[in-house]
Amino acid sequence: MHTTVTTPDGPFTIIGDAHHVLASGWTEDEASLRGLIHPQLRAQAEKEDYDDALLTRAAQAVHAYYSGDTASIAEVPVRQRSGPYRERAWEVLRQVQPGAPVTYAEYAQRTGSPGAVRAAAGACAQNAAALFVPCHRVIRTDGTLGGFRYGLGIKASLLEREAPTG
Repeated sequence: MHTTVTTPDGPFTIIGDAHHVLASGWTEDEASLRGLIHPQLRAQAEKEDYDDALLTRAAQAVHAYYSGDTASIAEVPVRQRSGPYRERAWEVLRQVQPGAPVTYAEYAQRTGSPGAVRAAAGACAQNAAALFVPCHRVIRTDGTLGGFRYGLGIKASLLEREAPTG
């Protein structure tokens, strides 16, 4: 099941199963997002009976985020599957607070593997659940943005939206 909501950064599509967001991002191309979901989770989701409660909750969190409640996305359950390091890294990403971006090196340290900067960056690159797993909150050591699947313009917009005011 999926839904697409309108945001100031463009259309945002969310794919979920009965209980979790499986993929999300700034696109209307549901098929490309579905391709980011681990095959095991994709197959499992196709067999499930579900209602729209999770998608409604996720869409409400996106609207709340864009209305200024940048912490709202943390309450939406997400499921991704990969190896142990990457799964741990995605959990750690969910703990990075709005307005407090970390560098890739800091992110690697938070995962418990300070020397795994490339692996940490890889976890960001392979994150299927953008916004809900806020990989946009990881930047380069020199303060530049680094990469982002949906473009640096959206990453900059998100970071500006989350930046502390005053």
